[in-house]
Amino acid sequence: MIEHLLHPRIIESKDWATILFVLSFILIAITRSTNENRFGDFMNLLFSDKYSKIYRDATHLNSGFTIALFFVQAISFSFFILLSLSIFGHASKTDYTLYIQIITFVIFFILSKFLIEKIIATAFNIEDFAEQFNLQKVTYRTYIGLLILPFNIILFYQDTISIIIPQIIIATILIINLLTYTLSIKNYQNLIFSKLFYFILYLCTLEIAPYFFMYYWYTKGNA
Repeated sequence: MIEHLLHPRIIESKDWATILFVLSFILIAITRSTNENRFGDFMNLLFSDKYSKIYRDATHLNSGFTIALFFVQAISFSFFILLSLSIFGHASKTDYTLYIQIITFVIFFILSKFLIEKIIATAFNIEDFAEQFNLQKVTYRTYIGLLILPFNIILFYQDTISIIIPQIIIATILIINLLTYTLSIKNYQNLIFSKLFYFILYLCTLEIAPYFFMYYWYTKGNA
């Protein structure tokens, strides 16, 4: 007599991801419709510095445009982190619990870093530079978040993904970040050189140390 063993079929739900992708596009659509000219300049950021020149005032950090796209970039970067972990074999891309943990960490990390930057900038008396520098970082980080959003959708719904793809995206993000820092230093070189010691201390404390410790923690945890 042949015994038949029945195994429950586990179906991984992707509905939660679809909802977040749709929400991202709704936020983008609302932002575009309410700030059409600004959004157009923003999307040409890679080819023109018009946006950086027009919206260089630090008050734009608290605008509805920046806040709405902040949530889009948080969703996008969190998906990319989850997908990268999945492709490298450390997680499942449909694990919504892990995604919640990642997006919570991303939002907390960005906001806490922003607050600490303001405190340290005040202590070092470099508020003007810090505000301008932070605005430029936010602008390019948001831009990168929007650029990788379509790739996130493709990677999430594609079953077979080459490990080369996330590596290329990560390399591109690092290059754009490096160009952002280079551009910022060029634009504010007079202010930087006048307070070089404080700038180096600021750079090491907030732009190098956090990522170094995150990398150390990740590599040690997977050793």
